[in-house]
Amino acid sequence: MSETPLRSKPASSTQVEKSESEWRQVLTPMQYAVLREKATERPFSGEYEHESRPGTYVCAGCGETLFESDAKFDSGCGWPSFTAPAEDGHVAEARDTTHGMIRTEVLCAKCNGHLGHVFEDGPAPTGLRYCINSAALKLQPK
Repeated sequence: MSETPLRSKPASSTQVEKSESEWRQVLTPMQYAVLREKATERPFSGEYEHESRPGTYVCAGCGETLFESDAKFDSGCGWPSFTAPAEDGHVAEARDTTHGMIRTEVLCAKCNGHLGHVFEDGPAPTGLRYCINSAALKLQPK
């Protein structure tokens, strides 16, 4: 993948760096494939696609706060969708030119884990749709 940072905001805290072996020890095979190898879950197969409990979605790799449930909406795309990150600087963006498309990849700013992509076809107030793999997330219910 051709990765060119689009937004370079500082991460909220110290960067998490682990060897690939260490990542494999703490992540499930699907989490590893998504977060470390930039895989994508099959649409409509993820744990949080239809989740409606209030809470905070954190990175499955490092625990960084990523999205709040009040920003979640049903976009019908097959993956959990959010209108905005929970905190500035907690997600990073990079240009993704794989699969013959130009897209904006969304990454955890703390561990550089692949989360999904962001598109400019979301609802108000942001007009953005953060399309995120469930395997990249853990819900902390309120």
